[in-house]
Amino acid sequence: MTAFAAARSILIALAGFAIGLLLAAMALPLAARAAPPPANPVATANASESKTISIVVYGNDPCPSGKDGEIVVCAREPESERYRIPKRFRGKKVQAAPGNSWNNKVRNTEEASRMAAGLPDTCSAVGTGGQSGCFQHFQTQARLQRQQDKQEQAASPNGVPQL
Repeated sequence: MTAFAAARSILIALAGFAIGLLLAAMALPLAARAAPPPANPVATANASESKTISIVVYGNDPCPSGKDGEIVVCAREPESERYRIPKRFRGKKVQAAPGNSWNNKVRNTEEASRMAAGLPDTCSAVGTGGQSGCFQHFQTQARLQRQQDKQEQAASPNGVPQL
């Protein structure tokens, strides 16, 4: 009995698919006969007007002339700029920490990995045991803040940190 039910459901699905194909085939010629929408009068007016082209020329190169009512606007650059990298890309790349040793880079990467994994002694809300390093993290931050305060106090003329 189950084989009969499976065959019947397959036949019903194929019949539905065939009916869908027939309906789509009948609708295609009707869609092809439909009239196109009327042309936009603003677009046709702009198409008949002249076209403007902007070009950068270098050194003593001549500015090309426009064809069929084209307006050519030329920006002149010195010959020394012809094969240069564009000005917006010429800036020097800033290194995050140029004097940073590989040891410090590896330590920072490992610390970031530990924080992301929520391992013990990381002060992270993720994972089991991540909260166990919060006091250690607090102590480290306090020590760094005291060092910074001492440096600012030593750098100020009257011994009071500047705000």
